[in-house]
Amino acid sequence: GLPAALPALPLELTVLYNSLLFTVGASDSAIKGEAEGIRQGLLRVLEACGACGQDLGTEELWEKVLREVSVEELQAPLHRLGALQAAWWLAASQLGSVAGLFQLLSPAEDSGRAHCSEGWNKLLSVIKAWRVPPEGASLPLVQSAKDLKEILCTAAAFLQGLQELKAGNFPTALSLLQEAAGGFCSKKILAQIYTCLGCCAQQMGKPQTALQHLKRALQVDFQCLPALSHVAAVYHELGETDAELQALTLLYEALGKNPPAAASSSPYFLMRTELLVHTPVLTSLLRHHHPSEVKYLLAQRCLQDGRVADAVEHYLDFLSLLQEGLQQQVPLDGSSALPRIPEVFLEAASALEQAGRHQDAITVCEEVISRTTDLIPRVLWVEERLEPPESSLPGAELVGGLLSQKKESLCCLAWRTAGYLHQGWAWAKLGESKEAITQFSRCVCLPVTEDLQPEVEVLQKIRFLSLVGRGTQFLELGKHREALLDFQHSLQISPGDPAAASYLVQALWKLNRKQEAAAQWQKFCQSSPGEDGQQQGQGRPLPLYLVSCLEQARFPHSEPLARSIQDYLGAAAQDTSS
Repeated sequence: GLPAALPALPLELTVLYNSLLFTVGASDSAIKGEAEGIRQGLLRVLEACGACGQDLGTEELWEKVLREVSVEELQAPLHRLGALQAAWWLAASQLGSVAGLFQLLSPAEDSGRAHCSEGWNKLLSVIKAWRVPPEGASLPLVQSAKDLKEILCTAAAFLQGLQELKAGNFPTALSLLQEAAGGFCSKKILAQIYTCLGCCAQQMGKPQTALQHLKRALQVDFQCLPALSHVAAVYHELGETDAELQALTLLYEALGKNPPAAASSSPYFLMRTELLVHTPVLTSLLRHHHPSEVKYLLAQRCLQDGRVADAVEHYLDFLSLLQEGLQQQVPLDGSSALPRIPEVFLEAASALEQAGRHQDAITVCEEVISRTTDLIPRVLWVEERLEPPESSLPGAELVGGLLSQKKESLCCLAWRTAGYLHQGWAWAKLGESKEAITQFSRCVCLPVTEDLQPEVEVLQKIRFLSLVGRGTQFLELGKHREALLDFQHSLQISPGDPAAASYLVQALWKLNRKQEAAAQWQKFCQSSPGEDGQQQGQGRPLPLYLVSCLEQARFPHSEPLARSIQDYLGAAAQDTSS
């Protein structure tokens, strides 16, 4: 409450500097908000000089103080307080304000010289051009201004590197992050910087360079587990499945261990780089995966790579984690690697089928069917397009909610019918053709539309696969006419499909309609391979849980059937010539 006095102000500002640093160090959390103490200190300086600045913003207040206050004894305390203000602004990503402040703190000739030598980055150049004020022996500081300057340089380079990385300016981001890596920071932050360098190199199409940076991050701090997850992603991009699975396994094991209590990597620094850098892009790059997410990635990659036994083991481990309240442990903001839970069940069923555990696959699918049946309305209209209306239109929010509900119902329908499809193939493998036909029949009564949204496109694929599957079981039972109808209907859904066309030819052949079979076979052979490939590649990627069904629907007897038809055509040609 005492009035400001010039002789006491150097001590007062130094005490303010130290107290603010103690407050920051004691909280040990990211700096947020405004440093109100700094503003009050500046107002005290103006008051002692007979001026006022209550109505000024913080930037204008600093400009007024630094331009109008020329008392020599106040310059060093004000410079140190300015460095603290820069720390607060860096934490708020107010980089322009920081640059403007350091331009005021530095003599014009120093600032100009810095621009000439280091013009590629204005902010770093003006911070480096700032002359650190000498420390007085009578006024000890809890953290030197020289160390604070180094931390500000590192944080500024790191923050700008992250901004450029987010903007897609990868060469500039790489330069700034490399500058930060050579700066003044703890091992924890250095590992984070190397992780960001790895992500930047990966975005630039340099996977080997990315791996070098990521491995360096792990050498610096093995507790930087996000680096390990990025290593797995790079190996996935390179197609090195063994290395990817090894990285994921290490990540899963590391997540399962209780990490040692992290001792402060820089115990004598109250202001640290990690308190200044906390942006959404960094949070995204350094997101820690839950062990269940990594377990799912292991299962998924094993299934995609045909490592069926390993996939089954990982899927069953994952399903057991569901009993531990997985939904409460995994973020629901879309950042998780996990798909919807019914899809995981269906992928597990696919893995069990491929491993020959057909009865277990049937049981897993029954769980999906029972859980989704009550979520599907009795009547579900399927339009050709499900597009939300413009938000400005009346009732748009209500319509958008209804569309979202309809999409969810379509997803549930797709999961349930996929469950029946898997059960059909499982019963077929067990030799139970009648039971298989029953399950396949539950999938075929689906609508046919064009210009499909993703959910309906999946349903159409399921319908196609179920018709082929049911047709194969009719063939097994000798019901060739019923089989022929199913194959004809499947070709209406997917014209030119090689498997359906081959099965159609086989059904005609078994019905002793050999001339028709030969004509269809010739028509199929005359269609160019490019068209067939294009037909197969059309549309969106098939969900992983349907890939095994597509494999099972392939026609297995191409060569014997082709020889029989060629023999028939050869004999027919001889009869004609004779």
